[in-house]
Amino acid sequence: MTIRAKLATAIVVAVTGLALTAGVGIWGMNSLGDKFDDVRTAGEAQALALELKYDITDFNGWQTAYGYDNGGSRPIFLRSVERFRDDLATAKAELTSPAEQKLLGDIEQAFNAFMALDVVAYRALQNGNTQEVKRLFLGPEIRNFQRAADGAEQLATLEAGRAAATEKTFEDAQTDALRLLILASIVAAVLVALLLVTAFDLARAAERTLAESPPPEEPAA
Repeated sequence: MTIRAKLATAIVVAVTGLALTAGVGIWGMNSLGDKFDDVRTAGEAQALALELKYDITDFNGWQTAYGYDNGGSRPIFLRSVERFRDDLATAKAELTSPAEQKLLGDIEQAFNAFMALDVVAYRALQNGNTQEVKRLFLGPEIRNFQRAADGAEQLATLEAGRAAATEKTFEDAQTDALRLLILASIVAAVLVALLLVTAFDLARAAERTLAESPPPEEPAA
């Protein structure tokens, strides 16, 4: 192999090692970017489930309040109900797995029963039948609330588990990307070292060739 061919081969090998390092780095960044998006999505889903859980507790509390203040707190109750409806619609659009949709369906069914009984209770309150209002709120309405709250609790638990699993996957991907980058860097360093060794060998070979070649003849006077 000629000197030029040896040097060209060494340069190609070294450049390949550097390209490998760069490629691994780019792959790692893209992979981590995708995993981070998954973590963010899981976190948003968990936050939405917790918001539903809060909403259910909130409108139930305001219903109880208006039952005891002769309807004074009902406007606040209705605003709380609307907030829950908005969050539920968002959850149904964003949480699309079968398990999530099943729990959201259970929550909605319990909520609809809650609101149907609320109509009866509010009519009784308007008619001055406060004992009937208390009976409804502290009996069947509590059971409707508990069904909705249980569904929200199960949904929050499901989303928390998924968020933890997604975060673990992201951490594992970080570790794997770092290991691959270190390995690629080592390979690149070895290849660059081979380039340098080859260059030094070629330089020494060139020096020996120059030393062994006869001196040029002096021109005749």
